[in-house]
Order: sequence, then C-alpha cells, then structure tokens
Amino acid sequence: MLSRVRVWLNRTYAENVFFMDQLRRNPSDRAVEIHATHGDPDSPVLAAADTADLEPEGLSPAAYVEYALDQCARRGIDVFVPRLHQAAIVRHRAEFAAAGTALLAPTPEAVAVFEDKATAYEAVRSVGVPVPPWWRVRTADELLAAVEELEAAGHRACFKPAAGAGGVGFRVITRAPFSLANLEGFPSPYVQLDLVVEALRRSGQPVDWLVMPRLEQPEVSVDCLTGPDNRLRLSVGRTKNGRRRGFTLDERWLEPARMIAEGFGLHHLSNIQFRMLGDRPVLMDVNTRPAGGLHQLSLCGVNAPWAAVQLALGEDPGVIEPPFLGQDYTVVSGPRSLLPAVLPRQRDAEIALPALPVQRASAVEILPL
Repeated sequence: MLSRVRVWLNRTYAENVFFMDQLRRNPSDRAVEIHATHGDPDSPVLAAADTADLEPEGLSPAAYVEYALDQCARRGIDVFVPRLHQAAIVRHRAEFAAAGTALLAPTPEAVAVFEDKATAYEAVRSVGVPVPPWWRVRTADELLAAVEELEAAGHRACFKPAAGAGGVGFRVITRAPFSLANLEGFPSPYVQLDLVVEALRRSGQPVDWLVMPRLEQPEVSVDCLTGPDNRLRLSVGRTKNGRRRGFTLDERWLEPARMIAEGFGLHHLSNIQFRMLGDRPVLMDVNTRPAGGLHQLSLCGVNAPWAAVQLALGEDPGVIEPPFLGQDYTVVSGPRSLLPAVLPRQRDAEIALPALPVQRASAVEILPL
C-alpha cells in the first residue's frame, strides 16, 4: 500500500483551498495530508488543512529558509509548494532534498528572471516572444515622458510595479480632472496623471514602475506543468473576457507559453498571461507559482495539482491532454469555514488519512480575503 503524501503550502492565496481539495480527491486514490502556514489566523487555507501553524512575522528571507527547513523536518513534508520567499527557498533545493522534501517550484535562475518584470520582458523578447512597449520609470519626469510617448502613439498609458504579484499597484492613467464622479460607485483603477506627478514630486523618493499601453481583452492565462527535463507535460489556456471565462488550446497562446516554460526552466507549475495589443497577443506577466484559478482546469477533466505533486515525487505523469474543454463559466464567491480556535490546531499524526473519492469539481471560487 502506498504511503500517504504530506504536502505543505506556505502563506498562499485563499483560492488554494481548491488546490488542496484536488490533492485529496486525486485520481490515484492516494492519501494526502496537507500542512498549511499563514500569517493571518483567519485564512481559509488554515481551516482547510489537516495541520496548521501561524508563521512568525518579520523573518528575513534567510531566516525564513531556516524556518521552512525546520517545518519540513518536523512535519515530515514530502512536497513543499512555496509562495512566500520562493526565490530564497529554491536556492536551497539541495538542503530541502536532504531533509526528504521535494520543492514544487522552478529553478533559481527562472525565479530570478521573472521576479522583475523589466528583466522578464527583455529575456522573453530575446527568444522571440512578443512583448508590449514599456518604459521603466523612477521619477515624475520619466513618467511624463513615457505617458506622452504612449499617448502620441494612440495608446492609453498604465503603470504597475516592476516587481509584484497579481494586480497590486496597477493603475490606468487618465488626464480627466478629479471630480465628484470619482467618488461615486466603486473605486476605479483610473488615476489622474497630475495627482500621480504631484505625489511623486512631493515624496522626493524614486519609484520602480513599468509604464506601458493598457492591453485589451481577452486575457489568456496559460497554466503550464513542466518537468525538470524542461519538457512540457501540460498547457491549457484559461480565457477571460469580462465576466465570461473559458478554455483554449489555440497555439497563438500555447506556443509562446511553451517557449517560455521550456526555455527558462519554469519547472513544475507556472502561469503565463497574455493580452491583446491591437490584433496580436503579447506577454503580460509570468507567475513562477500555481495560479489561484488553477483548479478551474477540473472543468476540463484535469487534476493539475496532483499531476504536479506526482512530478515532484519523481512519478512522471507523462504528457497530459485534456479529455475535453469545459463550457464557458463565471466565478462567484461563497462561504468557507474558518478555524474556531487559536492556532495551532493539530490532527493526530498517527491517524492515517483515507483518500477521498474523485468528484466533479465546482466552478464556485472563493475570492481572496
């Protein structure tokens, strides 16, 4: 009988409760025990885990690596899926391997390339993947020059941090004056250029932003699973156009994602995002971690989290072709249990956890807290 697999997710997104569900409902019918850590005691991933710990705050990346190694040794972790301090952790892959833990994460070189969006754009452009025009700006004058050049070419300008995850810090530039209309309804991503320039000059501190055209929909996020041999095992595009979501195997999106995943050592799970610039797809972002929406591939008959764990354990699942593409869908929020008591809450480590039967996954998604 196969032993149970112990998987650890550190300070991850709320949506990854579904990642955890898919691990338990794996098609191999293998028992899985999940350990989760987070800085927020009300994170739903802590309640969904079998064992959970609150993470210490204020650790440097080096100190966090020591904390992680201790967690892996004490918890008997087989597979670690790092999000927080991923760059520091992957540089110590050999030490985790010596502790009996496989890292479900790319190479240090790949993480370094894609930590910084400007470095990433330069790198992928060198191998022929289209990228939007962009300017790296640090001052108000540089921002103004970039915006004027974009507007002269007929684009609407936007900016985002050169390093960051998700949509944090993303803003669209407008020259419309601030008015009461800006205080109606929900907050908007639009920000007045004069207010940004004034804030930059008043702060006296440099920023590190990328200024680029606002790209158009559809947005296509290609979920990739790549082996340590740099060969792709799985790639499926998830489309987003307003509220409507869907799936695609169109090579316009998959071919450049394949070039990036295989060419830069994006081992295990990654997510590569594209949008439209005029009539052609261009790269928007590369995430060196599982996407929050990865579980949506279950609507195509694919359990990507379990295939990734198998690959990390050396059990190659081979090339995975979706048996079908699910119908278009949308995502809605729903309730999820939280822990009723202060951490740590522990399950008896000697109790064997039964594998759960395979079930059709729901399209309902919990939004981040």
